[in-house]
Amino acid sequence: MAGPRIEEQPLRIYFIPFLASGHMIPLCDIARFFSSRGHHATIITTPANAQILHPFLSDHFHIHTVPFPSQEVGLPDGIEIMSFANHTNPIKVFEGAMLLRGPMELFVEQNPPDCVVADFIFPWVDDLANKLHIPRFAFNGFPLFAVCAFYSFHANNNPVLDDDDDDSNSSYVIQDFPHHITMKASPPKDLLVVVEELQKTMFKSYGLIVNNFVELDGEEYIQHYEKTTGHKAWHLGPASLIHTTEKEKAERGQKSVVSMHECLRWLDSKKPNSVLYICFGSLCDFPDKQLYEIACGIEASGHGFIWVVSEKTGKEDESEEDKEKWLPKGFEERNKMKGIIIRGWAPQVLILGHVAVGAFLSHCGWNSTMEAVSEGVPMITWPIHSEQFFNEKLISAVRGIGVEVGAQVWNHAMGSRKREKLVGRDQIEKAVRRLMDDGEGEEIRMHAQEFGKKARQAVQQGGSSHNNLTALIDHLKRLRDHKSLHS
Repeated sequence: MAGPRIEEQPLRIYFIPFLASGHMIPLCDIARFFSSRGHHATIITTPANAQILHPFLSDHFHIHTVPFPSQEVGLPDGIEIMSFANHTNPIKVFEGAMLLRGPMELFVEQNPPDCVVADFIFPWVDDLANKLHIPRFAFNGFPLFAVCAFYSFHANNNPVLDDDDDDSNSSYVIQDFPHHITMKASPPKDLLVVVEELQKTMFKSYGLIVNNFVELDGEEYIQHYEKTTGHKAWHLGPASLIHTTEKEKAERGQKSVVSMHECLRWLDSKKPNSVLYICFGSLCDFPDKQLYEIACGIEASGHGFIWVVSEKTGKEDESEEDKEKWLPKGFEERNKMKGIIIRGWAPQVLILGHVAVGAFLSHCGWNSTMEAVSEGVPMITWPIHSEQFFNEKLISAVRGIGVEVGAQVWNHAMGSRKREKLVGRDQIEKAVRRLMDDGEGEEIRMHAQEFGKKARQAVQQGGSSHNNLTALIDHLKRLRDHKSLHS
């Protein structure tokens, strides 16, 4: 009896995420897209990250672990993701991630897959894939809009500032771009150098996997990307929409420090669009005086809020003296009916999906942005580092689904160029009122809700991302079968 035809066999795909929440969470969700079509997905990561992923994702893909070199980089055991390293140094996690090449290569060489999808921060995967004659796809967690913006900087020599330069008056227009985009902050030179080198290797891959959908990035940017780089991009997102149950949504990324039911109960007691959700991601570490300005601004706006702060910002039992360094005196007592402060990881997808949430004050990390867009929630943009200032422009200037708070200091994600230029309470109050009060905010909210519908349609049968995934799977099967015939 003849065996099964090659093309009917499931693909074996390895996914190698970088050790940061904004990279790992969406790439693992994208792995689930493939496994939901019957293909064998394997995540290659470290033991502590496997523990985070295992409880609610192990049914969907295999997890292979390689030991994290804690001693070599001077980190305590178990600190293997950048968001957990805020108390020490994220750079040490980065250094540890770079040392994973040997054990990861060994596993892939001994168990070669049909394809590997790796974060572009691991350029060595290019050599490995070429050695094994398997296709490699790159992932970086950026929208294509931001990838194009970085490419424009490299190609057109846009103004770049040294780390100690003042960028408060450095307004400029991104050259040779589909839209007229005026930037008020310049990327740090070290970031541009790193991204340029990584993109050179990224363009050698079979394609770029994008956690976005065609309708948000825009056909004009897909055409611009392919024309200027000669490279193919595959839009497969929003990745967060793979989660359908309350439990999955509540635990996307990590286990929340607050009860999902407690959060939802509180939101159920609020009117539609009356609550501002505030979260700046897992790597942001604002100084006390900036947190103080945020507290004053949101209190002055008069709107309800859920405010997520880092665990190190303050514990429930911190002294009044310590608390008053970052919160106005009596803030929590005055706002106990109106707001909640969450210290640590929050069930963000569930919160954003609640009808009471009317806006999201965010750092514009793309993972958070995709979650907001998918739920039709308009944004107040406050970019901090990486590609976030470009993301802000896609949200506010191009698609009209958010307003800018006025941040102007573009920091590096891992510690360099840490300069303070406070966003004042008046700026914060004004931005909140623009979105949450009656008037201008209604039109922006309507745009956001339209994009929310488009996001959900994109991943459904016949949608743009669903069709792209089908086309990519067919492409990978053809590559595998061609290799099999010629081996």
